[in-house]
Amino acid sequence: MDAGVWLAFFVTAWAISLSPGPATVFALSQGAALGVRRALPGITGLVAGVWTSLTAIGVGLGGLLAGSATAFEVLKWIGVAYLLYLGVMQWRAAPKPLAPTTPSARVDTSNGSAAGLFVRGWAVNTTNPKGYVFLLALLPQFIDPARPLLPQYLAIAATFTLTEFVVMTGYASLAARAARWLAGAERMRIVNRLFGGLFVAAAVGLATFRRT
Repeated sequence: MDAGVWLAFFVTAWAISLSPGPATVFALSQGAALGVRRALPGITGLVAGVWTSLTAIGVGLGGLLAGSATAFEVLKWIGVAYLLYLGVMQWRAAPKPLAPTTPSARVDTSNGSAAGLFVRGWAVNTTNPKGYVFLLALLPQFIDPARPLLPQYLAIAATFTLTEFVVMTGYASLAARAARWLAGAERMRIVNRLFGGLFVAAAVGLATFRRT
């Protein structure tokens, strides 16, 4: 991948990562509920979801989703159901204010283990068919079919890893600061229900999405 092409993709990747969507809501909710340090497994899961999407596109599954109405609808409704599940769980979450954390602090088991948070983040990006269709339309602009494809896909994946991790960590940090400012069980209950509602809104948005 030429330096000029990579730079153009680098700018595009930041724009994609910054754009609001289910991943943004997930990062914000984890930051508000757990703090930045303990939200990192979930954020890493979001990044792994990006890698899964890129791998699927690389082996042709993205084309299947774009070309098959049935495959697209199946994945879409799985994503809708999962976002609704996250919304209900967030709405019903115990209103626990953030506690000070130390480098050795473990993930609060009331919100799931580190592995569980990783899987949740991974599922948010992996079950979003909009991401597959969008990337399938975007990537050909930056891929040179006359050159080996694997190094180009690895460069794209590495760039996405950087932007997604930095942006989602930033969102989690903002939410954690807001949660500390809203210290108190009653205010944290409001925060939980806010993010629960945002997950449901994301589910509704995905449910109304149609392939073009």
